[in-house]
Amino acid sequence: MDVITSLPASTRLADVPDRVRRIEDLGFDTAHVSETVRDPFSVCALALEHSTTLVVRTSMVVAFARSPMVTACAAWELARYSGGRFQLGIATQVRGNIVGRFSMPWTDPAAQLRDYVASLRAIFAAFAGQQSLDHRGSHYTFTRLQPYFNPGPIDVAPPPIWTGGVNRRMCTLAGAVADGFVAHPTSSHPAVLKEYVLPALADGATKAGRTDGGPRLVVVPRVISGRDNAAVAAARDELRSELAFLYSTPAYQRTLELFGLTEIGTRLSRHARRKEWAALTDVLTDDVVSQLVPQGTYAELPDVLASRYDRMCDGIALDTPADPGDDAEFAAMVDRIKSIPARVS
Repeated sequence: MDVITSLPASTRLADVPDRVRRIEDLGFDTAHVSETVRDPFSVCALALEHSTTLVVRTSMVVAFARSPMVTACAAWELARYSGGRFQLGIATQVRGNIVGRFSMPWTDPAAQLRDYVASLRAIFAAFAGQQSLDHRGSHYTFTRLQPYFNPGPIDVAPPPIWTGGVNRRMCTLAGAVADGFVAHPTSSHPAVLKEYVLPALADGATKAGRTDGGPRLVVVPRVISGRDNAAVAAARDELRSELAFLYSTPAYQRTLELFGLTEIGTRLSRHARRKEWAALTDVLTDDVVSQLVPQGTYAELPDVLASRYDRMCDGIALDTPADPGDDAEFAAMVDRIKSIPARVS
């Protein structure tokens, strides 16, 4: 089982080297880099420069904010520079951000993302000298790549393309075209994976005629952990507000519905509509939180995660410990989590 963590979105470029070295020392296999307040490719370049074994994956680049050619050029160079340790994660974002924040058009996001991935693969093949560039899709057309603009082949495979999403169309699309899929935190519970995510990935892979078992699957279950029970309780209180905010969004309430907690979702949504943010956390009691996310001390957590995710996914995302004094114990835990059997395709 791969163990993944995310660089905090607020990480300044000057802080990337130290944080990445710590992530690597803790034993993580992969670091995720988001696109919120920092350019993800700049962060990835620094992360790759200051690590030696770590895979660095964008999770996720906002695809529709940039041309596939622009994305392909950045990803290709990072793959070359890192010797193949860079992976490209792309996602649609939501209409409000694409139109209002990036001033880009929004049409059919699933169809556009499908064509975006196809465009990237065509461009990668042209860069590698395998074919001339001639892609004519539903949203993108690429027919021109003079030698002057072609970065040329690299000594490693093209960057793997990962996608993410919540609804069935995006999961099915990933099954058809992606090398990997990162499940949303609200879709990372085993019940949701079994009921919705895994069947949709399999359906997409089957319809596309894939024979490789479909995309790899990473879950982001927002784990609660600490060195002892008191630390776990403190971490639970800290995470409660984030979980309450996430589950106040109707599109993310599938897990609540599966557990018969529809009323919880209704109350959270009502508070959010009224902008009663302080009231959100009161809705998620300790019992509800324990149903939603795995939790335990560093000693307990590997067994807790094994009971939920044995052979169900290929990677599990965890946060790094807030206290560097926990690093030795946390690293030992990460090593145990790696022994959990990954998904059998």
